[in-house]
Amino acid sequence: MSKLFRMVMLGAPGSGKGTISSRIVRDFGLKHLSSGDLLRSQVLLKTELGLAAETYMKAGKLVPDDVMVNLIASELARMKTTSWLLDGFPRSRPQAEALHQQEKLDLVLSLEVPDEVIIDRIKGRWTHLPSGRIYHTEFNPPKVLGVDDVTGEPLVQREDDKPESVKQRLDQYAKTTGPLKEFYEDLGILQSFHGTESNEIWPRVHKYLQNYLTALSGPF
Repeated sequence: MSKLFRMVMLGAPGSGKGTISSRIVRDFGLKHLSSGDLLRSQVLLKTELGLAAETYMKAGKLVPDDVMVNLIASELARMKTTSWLLDGFPRSRPQAEALHQQEKLDLVLSLEVPDEVIIDRIKGRWTHLPSGRIYHTEFNPPKVLGVDDVTGEPLVQREDDKPESVKQRLDQYAKTTGPLKEFYEDLGILQSFHGTESNEIWPRVHKYLQNYLTALSGPF
C-alpha cells in the first residue's frame, strides 16, 4: 500500500467485529490495534499515561476520555509510517472529536447486526471458567451438554452472556454510538454494513475495501 491508511472498526458486542477485523488485517496488511491491548501495554510499561489510567482501573472506574485519548494518540504517534486498523476506540462522540484533533482517519466501518441476532448468538455461549474454554450450543457444542470436553467439569454461563445482560450492553452501545456515528457521517467517512453473520457481511466489506484502497493508492 503506497499511501498510509488509517481506519476504525465499530460494532456492538457480538457483532463479529473481531472476526471481520482479523480478516481485514490478513487480506490488506494493516496493523491491528486494540484499545484494550494498548491500554494494558501502557500499564505494563508503567508510562506516565499508563500509571494515570491504572489509578482509575484499580478504583473500578472508567478511564476518563482525556487520558484514553492521550494514551491512544501517543501509541499511534509511534506508527507514523504504518497503516492501521483501530478497534475498541473511540466509544463516544467526545472521544472521536478529541482523536480527530490528533489523528485524521480515512475510513470508519460500522457493522450493523440486529439486536435479536446478537442476543440469540451470545446466549448460546458456555464457559469452562478455570481454562477459559468457550463452547456454543450451536456453533461449537461440547461433546456432553454442560460439561467441559477436557476436564469433565461443569460449564457455566457468564453473567455477561445472559440475554438480559446482553440487551443492556446493546442498549448502552446504541446510546453512545449514535452520536459517534453521526460525527463520522458528517465527516463523510462512515460506511455501514448490514447483515446477520460475518460470512455474509465479509464479502461486501472485502469488495468495498479493495475498491477503496485501489482508488486511494493504485492496484492492490
